This record gives sequence, structure tokens and C-alpha cells, in this order.
Amino acid sequence: MSHQPLKNLQVIGMRYGDSRPAQNDERSLDAYVDADVYSSAGVPFSVVEPQMIEALRSAMEPDNIGTLGGEVAHAVADARQKESAILMTGGNCSHITGIFGGLQDAHGPAVRVGLVWFDAHGDFNTPGTSLSGMLGGMPVAVCAGLAFPSWRERSHIVAPVPTDRIVMVDVRNLDEQEAQLISSTDIVIAAVAPEFPGQELSTAVNDLAARCDLLYLHIDSDILDERYTPNHGTKEPNGPEMAQVRAAIDMVMATGKVAVAAVVSVYGEGEGSDVMVESGIELIRGCLTSWKSHGGAWTV
Repeated sequence: MSHQPLKNLQVIGMRYGDSRPAQNDERSLDAYVDADVYSSAGVPFSVVEPQMIEALRSAMEPDNIGTLGGEVAHAVADARQKESAILMTGGNCSHITGIFGGLQDAHGPAVRVGLVWFDAHGDFNTPGTSLSGMLGGMPVAVCAGLAFPSWRERSHIVAPVPTDRIVMVDVRNLDEQEAQLISSTDIVIAAVAPEFPGQELSTAVNDLAARCDLLYLHIDSDILDERYTPNHGTKEPNGPEMAQVRAAIDMVMATGKVAVAAVVSVYGEGEGSDVMVESGIELIRGCLTSWKSHGGAWTV
């Protein structure tokens, strides 16, 4: 079922970088509240902030990210039972595993969830392809079952995400081996706007929506050109403007299949943080106003 009007909103706020509290940086969550951006949805909303269970912390950081992902999964499943739209803010891309786990908790492992991935990077590395070993560059591969099964399972993902249910938008900076790995799968790379490389976005997204029960729209702020994200740890030049990204968001929301959206990796400290936070607010506003216009998939 699709195109159901927006009724209420569950915000999942993440004050973490991977499994550790974001030191001296609340990941812009307080700034979002101060700006009252969540009211852009025009419906009642509430905010929950999952916490890492420190008694379960291990020496293996992928396991810890999975443990925190399990707490995210609980919040997602609870929101789905209430037929709420779900918006994750704060945190970083490593927290996506909890989104998929929560959707499987709520609807069973056979639920067909499509991922629309807005990012300058693919985050599809594995320990065998990564040049840096950075775990933040691996969560999509984890969701797809290609790395760290314990991270995936602790996040409640029973069935890995098939790669033909992944559309990557932009990903203008891929490691060489990562690009080769992506090309060996059924992942589609789409263009954020016509002047950028990739398949036409509406074609890719509408095809994905037709084959899925619901969609998860994930946005790392570094999809934007670096002038919008001056203090981002992985900012990239030669990216799209805010208006182009907001138009792309609206194109995805117009499917009526989006059940979960996320705006992550918005850093609230350091030189340029005022610009970065304003970019995060604008991305969130774009998601919520489009959701308000188009509705989404609150039931399966």
C-alpha cells in the first residue's frame, strides 16, 4: 500500500559516531530542535534517542555498532507498529543496519525494502577492498551480507538486502576496488541531477519502488558540494547544489513508498559548523515537506 497521508512522525536521534558518543558534538540534534525543523512535517512528532548498552560493549567495534544497531531496530519496530513515518537524524552511515533490522522485526525478513542511497561515497567496502579500514565505509556491504555478519545480526537483520534493491545516487568518489565490487552486483548508480553521471534518477527509483514494499531514503550530507559541508570529515568537491539534492529528494518521495528517511553526518562543531548545520536543517526540511506532499508507506 502506498501514498498514505502523513499522520505522525517518529524522530530517531543519534548522538553517536559509530558506537561511541560523539565527543563535543551533539551531531546537530539540539540545533534541529532549536530550529523547530521537525514541525515542517505538519503532524505530531516525538523524538527518541537510542543508547548503547555499555554492559554489552566488546573489544570488537563492528559488534558494538551492531549492538547499538539493535537498539535502533527496537525504535524502528515500535514506530512501525504505530504506523509512524520514521526520520533518523544525527549519527553517521554506520547506523543504517538498525533501520533494516527494525523493519524486519516489524514485518518479517521477507519484507522487500529498497535502499535509495544519497552519498558522495558508496560505503560498500569490505575489509578486503577498503584502503583505509574505516568501518564507516562498509555499512551498505554489511546490510548486503558481504562483511561482518555479527554486526548485521546484532542489528536484527535476518535476511541480507539483495543488491538489486539498492540504488546509489551520486557516489562520485569510490575506491577502485569498491567500484569493481559494486559493478559485480545488481546495484544501480543514478544521477542526482541530469548533468551528473549515472542512470536517470526517476527511472531508477520508480523501477525500485515497483519491486519493493517500501523504501528507505538515506542521505549523508556529503552528497552536497563541499561548500555546503565545510567541516564534514569526508567532504567532496564537484557535488550538487542544495536545490538539486532537494529536487532529487522530492522525486524519491513522489513514489509514495518511502517509510524511513535519514539525514546523517551533520557535524555541529568546528570551523564552518554554522554552514554545515544549516545544510542539515535544509535537508531535513526537504524530506519532511516532500513527505507531507506525497505521503508514504506506513503499512505493508
